[in-house]
Amino acid sequence: MSVTPVRSDFLVVGGGIAGLIFAIQASQMGHVSLLLKENFQNSSTQYAQGGINAVTDKQDSFQSHIDDTLTCGYGLCHEDIVKKVVEAAPDAIDNLVQYGVEFTRQADGQFDLHREGGHSFKRVIHATDATGAEIMRALKKQVLACPNITVYEGHMAIDLILSYQPGSKIIDKYARTLGAYVFQKKSGCVVPFLASVTYLATGGIGKVYPYTSNPDTATGDGIVMAYRAGIDVVNMEFIQFHPTLLYHQQKSNFLISEALRGEGGTLINHKGEDFMRKYHAKLKDLAPRDIVARAVDMEMKKNGEPHMYLDVRHLSKEHVVSHFPNIYQNLKSLDIDMTRQPIPIVPAAHYSCGGIAVGSHGQTKCRGLFAGGECTFTGFHGANRLASNSLLEAMVYAQNSIKYIRRHKDDLLTKDKPHVAPWVYHDVSDDYETSLIHPLWRELRQFMWNYLGITRTDKRLERATRRIALLQQEIQEYYWNFKLSKDLIELRNISILSELIIRSAKSRLESRGLHFNADHPGENINFRVDTVLNLREKSI
Repeated sequence: MSVTPVRSDFLVVGGGIAGLIFAIQASQMGHVSLLLKENFQNSSTQYAQGGINAVTDKQDSFQSHIDDTLTCGYGLCHEDIVKKVVEAAPDAIDNLVQYGVEFTRQADGQFDLHREGGHSFKRVIHATDATGAEIMRALKKQVLACPNITVYEGHMAIDLILSYQPGSKIIDKYARTLGAYVFQKKSGCVVPFLASVTYLATGGIGKVYPYTSNPDTATGDGIVMAYRAGIDVVNMEFIQFHPTLLYHQQKSNFLISEALRGEGGTLINHKGEDFMRKYHAKLKDLAPRDIVARAVDMEMKKNGEPHMYLDVRHLSKEHVVSHFPNIYQNLKSLDIDMTRQPIPIVPAAHYSCGGIAVGSHGQTKCRGLFAGGECTFTGFHGANRLASNSLLEAMVYAQNSIKYIRRHKDDLLTKDKPHVAPWVYHDVSDDYETSLIHPLWRELRQFMWNYLGITRTDKRLERATRRIALLQQEIQEYYWNFKLSKDLIELRNISILSELIIRSAKSRLESRGLHFNADHPGENINFRVDTVLNLREKSI
């Protein structure tokens, strides 16, 4: 099957806040191909409720925001990076306002601010409780109005296309990223998308687990593509489990914003007892997310209950409805009146603090390849992300990448028209065999929840090591022998992600931040380092 490559100056893979900001600004330098695995609605940014951290209140300070981020990161944040991102936050917010984002404001025109777990002050700029949806509305409008951006919905990148020095497959100063092979969901074809600069903004990895706040598209595609190409992947053991996902069969990935606890919401058990004071006497319900998630998990296991509750009944109905209209209406549609009854909640996979190793401008070690957002490791989050720092990091780094490309435009934006090999298809179709793909999905995600969830042990990690090797062997056989599909590509990706998480967790013989190993319950100074994995150094 012969297809014509699609050529542009920039290839952007992913349409959340990082990908859209990069695409908008890159379009001033050349033509942009923007790939969306599904559509604009399917990104973690769309579902972000809380907001974006930025110091705008006179009582707050850059140093306080820096300190809160470092404290939450448990010694693994890169302090120089934290300082740069925090100080860039106000300008980044101004840019979003210029793009048309309408944040909630007070009567005097100042930003209305929320406070979330781990924060010393109110600094979360928001659009009621649907911040991400408002950001996406404004950025989508900008993208669709730009003639230099072509949007490709239903297009999923499979693998990066790289060129190397003749006789070599090592990423050195001669290596270059040429674009990516892309699966067209509608036609089933694989098309080479070629560009001078490729920008990975593929989001998170939540679909590795059965319980997640992430959209169905969160299968870590960018991380796996970069890893297979030889790019370092860092700190994959640090996966943030949000303490309060709605427990309801009809709405399995609806997040209950941490801002509810910031406004006075309380976590209670089935007896109506608030329990967070037992786990963090000072901050209680506003302790960092890792502590709160473990506390909820512990209370569920201790009492044999499938969920806990978040209680806001003591707050005025007017306050709750005006501050959290989206959450209120969604719960109301499920016959839950949060002003009269507690909200059933469970912890769920929410955010990956690890990812593709990038420099301070989002550049990778391969020329022409940049990345931004949740798929990256920048050093900003450390071992645990401070609430509402994620959208901040994504937009600051997208802008940093653009600044870098503008400075190095002559080197990066070439007029070359490389020729690449066509994709080799495996068109064998066997409904009896391929019917096992979905059971493999379920098995893989459930064992990751059991063995690599909120609490880990050495024995569980050893079992997981053996299990993933067997599953990968079976999945690889399907991948290389049967007709390509989105489900099969994603299954292959989450199997590799699972391996990366297992390898990282096994190598960290301590408990730090989001990585809690019951056999090594304390921090160990010898492990105050990042966990770096590379395909060429693989040993599981």
